[in-house]
Amino acid sequence: MALYILDSCINCDMCEPECPNQAISMGEEIYEIDPNRCTECVGHYDKPTCVSVCPIDCIDPDPEHNEDHDTLMAKFLILTGKA
Repeated sequence: MALYILDSCINCDMCEPECPNQAISMGEEIYEIDPNRCTECVGHYDKPTCVSVCPIDCIDPDPEHNEDHDTLMAKFLILTGKA
């Protein structure tokens, strides 16, 4: 499942540099996560780094992008050119 950033984001700039897939970027008002690039850090880390560094816990699973571990790993392999 990809992640998404809630409207309560305070634009602290902590999440964007931590994303190994470059899935996080500044949107019109708050940071946004590209679901096509988000692997929840599968292939990189044990848990999503954006969630770990967020000081206000405003990053949740995206219910519109329900993906299991195998799907996230496949996406990681494609993104890194290892597929």
